[in-house]
Amino acid sequence: MDIRDVIIAPIITEKSMQDAGIGKFTFKVALQANKPLIKQAIEEKFKVKVLKTFVSIVKGRTDKKGVRRQEFVKSAWKKATVKLEKDQKIALFDVGGQTSDKK
Repeated sequence: MDIRDVIIAPIITEKSMQDAGIGKFTFKVALQANKPLIKQAIEEKFKVKVLKTFVSIVKGRTDKKGVRRQEFVKSAWKKATVKLEKDQKIALFDVGGQTSDKK
């Protein structure tokens, strides 16, 4: 597997943004990717040092669609959370906005 195909997308949710504050960043990754490959891909792409990698497979869910409400199954996908060294960040998860005090 090519290292460029490991990371599919960052996962931006309320929980992942809270985890980003403590140095944990969550990504959707390829199903064939393993922990060492995910670690290597994150370190090369974002130039950071990964301490630990947590991986889980998110089960596909059933959904109903159309006028007849036909059921179909969404495919399963793999989620990886990486913990970085202290004081390291990934810019994709940066909130960036500063709060202003308007009176």
